[in-house]
Amino acid sequence: MININEISLLDLIPPNLLQDPKVVAAAKAIDSEMQQITDEINKLPRYSRMDELTTEEVDEMAWELHIDFYDPKLPLQQCRELVKNAIPWHRRKGTPSAVEELISTVFGGGKVEEWYEYGGKPYYFRVLTDDPEATAAKAQEFIRAIDTVKNLRSRLEKVIITQTTDLPTIFAGVLHMGEYMYVRQEG
Repeated sequence: MININEISLLDLIPPNLLQDPKVVAAAKAIDSEMQQITDEINKLPRYSRMDELTTEEVDEMAWELHIDFYDPKLPLQQCRELVKNAIPWHRRKGTPSAVEELISTVFGGGKVEEWYEYGGKPYYFRVLTDDPEATAAKAQEFIRAIDTVKNLRSRLEKVIITQTTDLPTIFAGVLHMGEYMYVRQEG
């Protein structure tokens, strides 16, 4: 199979024309220009090379794809993930799974619990996350991001931030065997 990135125009010319020095010279002259065009063509499919895009290119794609909750201040890798998932999220807007994926991408992980799963009021939901970044400082951004993918009738009741820490477990025991001794002070 021919690799388009490594092909030379001389590889495409029939053997009988390779005998003519003028044809070979023309092919060599055009070869470098063709290679430059091939290099530029490889830059066209942006999705397939998402991990190579610059910040400016990712920002432009976010604007093109109408990512409502996009923040250019986020780390580049998170921005890339938002752009990668934009079309699937637009297709599934209004579903709990879209909200969960958004929370996982932007805030590192989380789960959506519908009202009937925890005994809440109808059409309410809550978000469980263990990301310490989802604090009061980021609360408005967090809520704005969720509002862009949840369905319109549902309401965010609360965000529950859980934290787990590995703590050492210490066991102790006491065994007492013997007689009781009463000590009384007289005086």
